[in-house]
Amino acid sequence: MDIPQHDSDQALACPEPASHPNWHRHGPKPARPTRGQQQRNQELLLWGLRTDHTHHRRAEAI
Repeated sequence: MDIPQHDSDQALACPEPASHPNWHRHGPKPARPTRGQQQRNQELLLWGLRTDHTHHRRAEAI
């Protein structure tokens, strides 16, 4: 059974509400990170991915 094309293009029963004004940015766009900032961010990300974070807890906290 084929669905007629006009039925599949109809709007949803409940239309999506308008977006909140805070979802839109006004003013200048933020500056792109410099090459040094990008490299530092990448180093920190890789460090965080390969580091076991459980050994940073104090013995008393366990």
